[in-house]
Amino acid sequence: MIEMKNVVKKFKDETVLSDVSFNIKEGEIFGLLGPSGAGKTTIINILTKQLEPNSGIVDVKATPRETGIMLDSGGIYGHLSCFQNLEMYAEFYKLPKSKVMEVLRAVGLEDSAKKTVSKLSRGMMQRLGLARAILYEPKILFLDEPTSALDPGTGKGVCKLLQELRDRRGTTIFLTTHNMDEALKLCDRVALLYKGKIVENGEPLEVCKRYNAVKTVPDLESVFLQVTGVNL
Repeated sequence: MIEMKNVVKKFKDETVLSDVSFNIKEGEIFGLLGPSGAGKTTIINILTKQLEPNSGIVDVKATPRETGIMLDSGGIYGHLSCFQNLEMYAEFYKLPKSKVMEVLRAVGLEDSAKKTVSKLSRGMMQRLGLARAILYEPKILFLDEPTSALDPGTGKGVCKLLQELRDRRGTTIFLTTHNMDEALKLCDRVALLYKGKIVENGEPLEVCKRYNAVKTVPDLESVFLQVTGVNL
């Protein structure tokens, strides 16, 4: 469903992505892991056609209508309620209003449907962004740090929702994170990104086994330290 092959991206004289290659199968949850500044958001921006690479091949087998994106709060209007914000998108995609309440319920915002967005916490705003991204049941979902502002309980709920989207609808999910424990539990495959390069990839448990990072539990953070020499 998604492929990057030998992708290079430069901003002026700075190379931010260097020979990046990976592929994602239909119905997979794929995690791109790395510290801030590694190039994760740049990769999402290229995959969603917000940036063009300097060289390499990018192939995403979905139309814009079949793609859901959660990057930031852009396109969410602070003077409107949660329901009103999603209602606009529902009307655009000719979806029933009942769909709006369905997705608000799925992300734990049902009781805040009438709340003005400007009064939401950062975590609630993040959940509203996720609700907007899944409103029209996209084939591919791009998520940039989807649980970074959430408390542990809400984060687990979002992870469960993503697994349900994969299992029930066959949604292909690409997400970035620096939460190694979350990636172990949620992702079918992962790639570790450091200074614009993919330094390791594969099934999370298999990656850990390669580096003897499975003692009582798999430890992707230990793998990252071994591969790069730095802690996340």
